[in-house]
Amino acid sequence: MTATTTGPALSVDASFATPSATPTLRQQVLVLYLGTSALDSDVIGWTRYDGTGRSRPTTGDSDEPPYATGLAALLDGWRLLQMSQLHPHTTGEEYDTSYLPYEFLFERLVDVAQG
Repeated sequence: MTATTTGPALSVDASFATPSATPTLRQQVLVLYLGTSALDSDVIGWTRYDGTGRSRPTTGDSDEPPYATGLAALLDGWRLLQMSQLHPHTTGEEYDTSYLPYEFLFERLVDVAQG
């Protein structure tokens, strides 16, 4: 197997300063916390981030989740980027409350040139 090169490596600053190949696409991020590790379980918490700049969602800005389940978000075109790693509970801590363990991170790309 031979290595291929595409020219001299850019510095990190130069690489990040390179214009985007898709300058009108922006990312929206949706974080859903589900009741279990199953993607079709109920949403119990959520947050949204809008890279289009069209809105400024904040924590607690709605009483109803944007989707009933993580599967509903997939069916609506959101792409699943990450799921929480499943960790077994420590013996004796099965019913302790702390963070929400079933976090699912979704994204979609929006063309801001579409108005």
